[in-house]
This record gives sequence, structure tokens and C-alpha cells, in this order.
Amino acid sequence: MGANAQTSVPTFTAGEILTAANMNISASTGIPVFATTTTRDAAFGGTGEKTLAEGQFAYIENIAGSAATQYYDGAAWQTLVTGGLVCLKAETAFTSASSVTADSVFTSSYTNYLINVVFTSSATTGDLFIKLRVGGASASTNYNFNYISWTTTVTAAQQLSQTSFSIADDAAATSSAQVTLFGPQLAAATGIQSQSIRNLATNDPRGVIYTGNHSTATAYDGIEILTTGTMTGTYTIYGYSKTV
Repeated sequence: MGANAQTSVPTFTAGEILTAANMNISASTGIPVFATTTTRDAAFGGTGEKTLAEGQFAYIENIAGSAATQYYDGAAWQTLVTGGLVCLKAETAFTSASSVTADSVFTSSYTNYLINVVFTSSATTGDLFIKLRVGGASASTNYNFNYISWTTTVTAAQQLSQTSFSIADDAAATSSAQVTLFGPQLAAATGIQSQSIRNLATNDPRGVIYTGNHSTATAYDGIEILTTGTMTGTYTIYGYSKTV
């Protein structure tokens, strides 16, 4: 926990002595600060604690690897959004990895998600792929997609019933992929789209667009990013806000 993190939100009764320690809790934080959503929930409604009600704010130090300011709308805690995208998984580095995973990032708080990956591959055959995960296990069937790629010429193809979804072509120089997932946390087919830039060399880019789906009607909470060789780079995961 950080220096400002609280474990309760006190309330006072008539005649109770208000101590310096009581005052310092409010003076040092303004909005109550909690380490996790678990300590937040435990801080309201107990003996000597404030009753949770609409309009309450809280700052959470760690939600899926990121911090967030939340407010209670009378029925549930909502994340305060200052823009269209909310960072759910802070930029995470990987080095010489064949795969990386991120679990418990897809929830009912968001319907659609954005994943940015910047990477280099160990081999010219090191394409990048993605698999959806639930309960710490990756799904390895029913990925379907079309792709179109171009430099000075255009190539297009379709791949059905694959074990993963392609998100980027092999990258001899630093390349990138921007992946959108549509409804991965719903018990329905998940739409997937990726736009990638493959740098054949520093001054020789190649564009690739992949569109398709994972046709299994399962609710997923995470992803695996993998390659046929090894990869070095970073990834970040965002949720698209559902409110204005």
C-alpha cells in the first residue's frame, strides 16, 4: 500500500472526540485511497464507518496492474473516464519471449478493447498471433480471419479454423500491431481486427490488415500473445469507455 492508502472511511457520532489522526486521514488524501477494490469494499458500512451511497469517490492503487479513480453510482462502482480509452494493463515489457499472457483484464465494465504491441522478432518467420484465455487457459480452436497486405503489390487470403489469430507479420526491424477485440467477455463470438506495420527494413514498411472472429461462444477474461520464434517489445491493453 502507498502512504495515503486507507482501510476504512470513518464516520463520527455526537460527542465523539475528533483527534488529529482522524483529521489527518481526510487532510492527507481528499478522496479515500485504497490498495485494491477488496480493501475499498471493506472500508464502508462497518462499525464506525461511512455507509456507501451514491456520489462516493475512491482512488484504487491497483486494478489489473493500473490505478483508477472510481465513483459509486448508487448501484455499482464505475471508473471515472477522462478520455475514450482507459488503460487496464500498463505498458508491459517482454524480452526474448515465445509468448506473454494477461489474465483478468476483460470484465463487464467494458465491451470492446484495444491492444497495442510494439516488437521485434528473432526470425523472418516470427509472425505474431493472439489467443483468447479464460481461467488461465488459452483457447486453441475456431479462429477465422481474412488478411490483406501490401508494399508495392497487394496480397489477400483467408484462413479458417486456425489455432490462433494472426495480428502481425514477421518483423526484422521494430514493428507494431494495433488490435481491437469486440466483446471478448461476452458468451458470444468475439470479433477481432488488427492493423500492423511490418518493417522489412527501417525504410521499407509493409502494411497488413487482419479481420475475423473467434467463433466459439465463450466469455474470456484474458489473452496470450505468441510467436513462432521469440519476440522482444511491449504491450498495453485499454478498454473503450461505454459512457461520456
